[in-house]
Amino acid sequence: MQDLSVNGERLWETIVETGKIGATPEGGITRLTLTDLDREVRDWFAGACKAAGCSVTVDEAGSIFARRAGKDNSRDPIAIGSHLDTQPLGGRFDGIAGVLSGLEILRTLEENGYTTESPLELINWTNEEGSRFSPAMLASGAFSGIYTLDFIYSTRDREGKSFREELERIGYLGEAPVGDHRLAGYFELHIEQGPILESEGLTIGVVTGAQGQLWYELTVTGRASHAGSTPMPVRKDAMLACARITVGVNRIALDHPPAAMSTVGLVEVTPNSRNVIPGRVFFTIDLRDPDEQVLLRMERETDSLVKQTGGESRTEIAMENVLKMMPMKFDETCVNVVRDAAERLGYRHRDMVSGPGHDALYIARVAPAALVFIPCEGGISHSEAESVRPDDLTAGATVLMHAVLEYDRRLAGAR
Repeated sequence: MQDLSVNGERLWETIVETGKIGATPEGGITRLTLTDLDREVRDWFAGACKAAGCSVTVDEAGSIFARRAGKDNSRDPIAIGSHLDTQPLGGRFDGIAGVLSGLEILRTLEENGYTTESPLELINWTNEEGSRFSPAMLASGAFSGIYTLDFIYSTRDREGKSFREELERIGYLGEAPVGDHRLAGYFELHIEQGPILESEGLTIGVVTGAQGQLWYELTVTGRASHAGSTPMPVRKDAMLACARITVGVNRIALDHPPAAMSTVGLVEVTPNSRNVIPGRVFFTIDLRDPDEQVLLRMERETDSLVKQTGGESRTEIAMENVLKMMPMKFDETCVNVVRDAAERLGYRHRDMVSGPGHDALYIARVAPAALVFIPCEGGISHSEAESVRPDDLTAGATVLMHAVLEYDRRLAGAR
């Protein structure tokens, strides 16, 4: 088993093959949740899993579960998972590398006649990115009891299309109840989405936990009027209020070094005309920090900033919290088997905390979980320029496989 390694060339070929579904001119992918392109990659994935000897089921949130039988199928499965949806003009590896590494592990075990004690389960979670339906990680959140099925079904995209309608339209409104079975463990591989591993010449990031995140959606309502005839003192400029809040949340993050982060990443201006004072602005705020107390302090300061800005600008500002994820730590045993696998296989590694959110963060609430990082070039992600070295991908998938197999052995020994 120590010599068992994934087929890196085949893994890379699957990255290239699936990368054609939603491919962009600059080498990335646009494959938003529950679009026709999402259906196409789902169909491909389900077919590939069946060809690897797995049974495939789909739950009511559209997540796909591919199960490979173990020696004792009465045991809860050990899962590997991630996502196949992307950002607009996203990359070929974010989430995708995790799902396809899991597929390659199943193929490798099948070819080598290796049967685990517990069944294995490869999962493609629906709507991890949250770029079409907000908040992110809806399906893994539903699996772990954070969101109700009614909540995610009623979620709508910016065109007013509901999650349930689109799930049904593409043929992935499954019958399996969400969260209908337990997981004995959960492992996920992901690109780092940051520069640390590459800058330190390391191959594997052993993720011990994740920073907290707060997402907000804000709507500023002012008064649209002519830009050439409305005196400055009487204006109710919604864009000005948005700009003040943008500058303010940036300052809030700077006031809480070294790890605090804040971002205004989406802005929609109405009526969006060059000679009309904006009467309405919709925008988002993203706050992050690995310390819960710091994150809560940033939350209070942001709330105060919004209220003060509304009064000073004479606008009405509605703010809704759409994601509240506190900092967390992964299961010690799961983290240890990842670290041990990297050491046994001779890969340079380090412990680290995840900045971005991942499905593993939600699943960790209902099952022991761990996350494996591999380097991405320049730390660039959520971009067509996202790039990974084939050798690093092979290394990550091999570490993931050995971690899962060791975890399986430990569970078997504990019974």
